[in-house]
Amino acid sequence: MSMAPTPHNGAKPGDIAKKVLMPGDPLRAKYIAETYLEDPVCFNTVRNMFGFTGKYKGKEVSVMGGGMGMPSIGIYSHELYHFYDVDQIIRIGSAGAMQDDVNLMDVVIGMGACTNSNYAHQYQLPGTFAPIASYNLLSRAVEAAGELGIPVHVGNILSSDIFYNDTPNVSDVWRKMGVLCTEMEAAALYCNAARAGKEALCILTISDHLYRDEALSAEDRQLSFNNMMKIALEI
Repeated sequence: MSMAPTPHNGAKPGDIAKKVLMPGDPLRAKYIAETYLEDPVCFNTVRNMFGFTGKYKGKEVSVMGGGMGMPSIGIYSHELYHFYDVDQIIRIGSAGAMQDDVNLMDVVIGMGACTNSNYAHQYQLPGTFAPIASYNLLSRAVEAAGELGIPVHVGNILSSDIFYNDTPNVSDVWRKMGVLCTEMEAAALYCNAARAGKEALCILTISDHLYRDEALSAEDRQLSFNNMMKIALEI
């Protein structure tokens, strides 16, 4: 049953496409809409979490910011799935690399999302839930990347609740387990998609490296992540 608009989204039923690209930064959502979409229409400005719907190669697609952290994307993605009848959400965000062969500006596709969050505890499962991507979206993303000539890393990522961690060297243990990079949202998105019976995928661009003194500027993060945007749009 639709409960739109919500306290966080001013869109009316029908304003949002079945497929939504969700960067964390609302200004990146605006950039995508203005750069890639035909005739984009803004459907949300609540809390400046901009959302737009337009067309890409003749097909309707929406793009909306999701904010920082699992509580934020948890709210927005839940509302999109349950109140706006969205079928697919593709998170496109930034991440910090953990492995030596993952470099600045590389694209990573999150097959699974390890996490230190208790987000999945709400489901009262008698064990540990493994948040994973939609295989349909994952396989199509890898295929699209190949057609575009964009190399990608595919594997496990870490969705962390903590940006400034007080525990030294905490990333070392995730690195040992082959985790490619760390971000802060995918696990909640994958949980929400599983619970709603919908689809989700996380595509990331490496903005910094946890084991090298390398990082992109805020402007670069907002405007230069075009490869992952192209992959997400082509799916």
